[in-house]
Amino acid sequence: MKLQSYAAGRWYEAPSGFVEVKSAVDGRTIAEVSSAGLDFGAMARYARETGGSALRALTFHRRATLLKDLATYLNERKEIFYERSYDTGATKRDHAFDIDGGIATLFAYSSMARRALPDECFALDGDIEALGKKGTFVARHIMTSLHGVAVFINAYNFPCWGMLEKLAPAFVAGVPCIVKPATASAYVTHAIFKAIVESQILPEGSAQLIAGGTGDLFDHLGSQDVVSFTGSLSTSLRLRNHPVVAEKAVRFVAERDSLNAAILGPDAAPGTPEFDLFVRELVREMTTKAGQKCTAIRRALVPRAFYGAAAAAIAEKLRAVTIGDPRLENVRMGALVGLAEREAVRANVDLLEMETKVLFGDARRVEVVGADAEHGAFMSPVLLGCELPLEATKVHEVEAFGPVATLMAYDTLADAVEIVRRGGGSLAASIFTYDAQAANALILGIGSYHGRIISIDRDDAGEQTGHGSPLPSLVHGGPGRAGGSEELGGIRGVFHYMQRTAIQGSPTRLASLLRAWSRGAAEVAKDGHPFRHRYEELEVGETIHTAARTITLDDIEHFARFTGDRFYAHMDEEAAKANPFFPGRVAHGYLLLSFAAGLFVEPAPGPVLANYGLDNLRFFKPVSPGDAIDVRLTVKQKSPRKPEYGEVRWDVEITNQNGETVASYELLTMNATELGVSQAALLPA
Repeated sequence: MKLQSYAAGRWYEAPSGFVEVKSAVDGRTIAEVSSAGLDFGAMARYARETGGSALRALTFHRRATLLKDLATYLNERKEIFYERSYDTGATKRDHAFDIDGGIATLFAYSSMARRALPDECFALDGDIEALGKKGTFVARHIMTSLHGVAVFINAYNFPCWGMLEKLAPAFVAGVPCIVKPATASAYVTHAIFKAIVESQILPEGSAQLIAGGTGDLFDHLGSQDVVSFTGSLSTSLRLRNHPVVAEKAVRFVAERDSLNAAILGPDAAPGTPEFDLFVRELVREMTTKAGQKCTAIRRALVPRAFYGAAAAAIAEKLRAVTIGDPRLENVRMGALVGLAEREAVRANVDLLEMETKVLFGDARRVEVVGADAEHGAFMSPVLLGCELPLEATKVHEVEAFGPVATLMAYDTLADAVEIVRRGGGSLAASIFTYDAQAANALILGIGSYHGRIISIDRDDAGEQTGHGSPLPSLVHGGPGRAGGSEELGGIRGVFHYMQRTAIQGSPTRLASLLRAWSRGAAEVAKDGHPFRHRYEELEVGETIHTAARTITLDDIEHFARFTGDRFYAHMDEEAAKANPFFPGRVAHGYLLLSFAAGLFVEPAPGPVLANYGLDNLRFFKPVSPGDAIDVRLTVKQKSPRKPEYGEVRWDVEITNQNGETVASYELLTMNATELGVSQAALLPA
């Protein structure tokens, strides 16, 4: 089967230059890959002009909805992808990480985008900042989509998840992508990408595929483009040093070699839950995807007193691992992705053996079940041992990217921290201890060297997702051994494909542009109470000013009796005067909130469905008996939630008879749309 590229809206088959891709299980040729003759410049232009234009015309919420639709479509077809993935050596358990995990990432980004981002084509980043004393000149940062293309150069170990976890944040950000999968597993990526094209869910030009090399693609990149790379250090450096990357300031993101660590705490002796969890997690990390995971544990640190027991317990579990045809139910570990990749692992094991000893396994001998051991890329898990890691060097420099880990002994927590640091930083580290002081010392000691640290103990073991689970809501990357792995997740991942810009001007100008009102901006006066207006009728800046209400001593005492809040500042004149913040007895802060609501609430049934919270509540000035308060209520921002209703954020300011602000907060309500009103008959005809 010749794998075609998808470029400029059509499938393209190269005329020559094909490279054979063989099954990791039995060595048969299952695909041929070539990108010869592909017009890479046309692909980049098509992405920017067709894909970028289409994506930027959609809001975050619309892009998120399309992402959810795509995830649903792929999820219904994942059995097809499983079948293709078996030839990479992946077992059914491995599919949960790669294929199920990749599709779940689409769902996660869709949900996160609709929850955390506005229904706009831009996002606000941070609060408004006053640049002058009078408040007539202010600034706010916004995030807007780059007008470029995101080039994804992916590794062979996660042909599905590796593509989708990059595609999702770029798509949400409104940036089209060009996907270049690793040749060794390109046939799996190709099958998934073909389904993406057939779904017709994504706007044309928002995603293209290169089956083969990248040719002169880098020559066509510019300052609005992003290259996101996952793979080896050597390839990463070669791409980062491409003259166009430096000359045109192409954004370059790299996730590369990572000597991830797991640390067993001094309290976690054999027989404790943490010891058992450590052993189980290490074996799982060594055997899932045959150890071909960027987050897999490579260095396992244990107190010297537990070294022998840990080695024996790990070896016992590894001995029970069945290796062979990944389609078989009883097989726990399949093959590495190819013979070349296996030989690379063996070569690195040889280097590591120069300062370690083999505690379990043989890199060149393995028993397999139901498969061709001669032609398949199978390998035994190998546990190496290093009792003096502070005197070693290669164990902190060489990564055998397969089912290989090194058990290391340490004497003190300070030694453990130093051993981990010598790896130069990694994507993930895990700590197994029930001792709070030990956990704190380890986390703070190695924190700056890692993108993620997982603290695992008996309390969270039932819910923790493991050392190497992909979590799109978190930062996936870390410092990295070669100058920084910067692969990002969550909102930060979306923002990586956007430009942060400071917008300066008057509050009114910014409110008009950003559709987010702030104090000092013009207010909008409309007929009728805003609580009588449907969601879509409300305008940002729409404001009412209430009548005033005088606060009496009887109000304060009644509130104290009714609520039980008899704090001395409200009930004892002398004690209140002795407090540096109060002139005497003052009104409760929550009394002010209650009275404010009584001043601005429109009580009749209408589009306001629910008050579900307050944000940023502050009390600025005490209110004494005899003071009068009034309220300004302004629509600050709107965010759709469902067809029947949306969220309205109101700016509320309570002032006294002298015009001084005594309290402010943001009120959150859910307001019915025209559809919601008609369904609930909330307004009279």
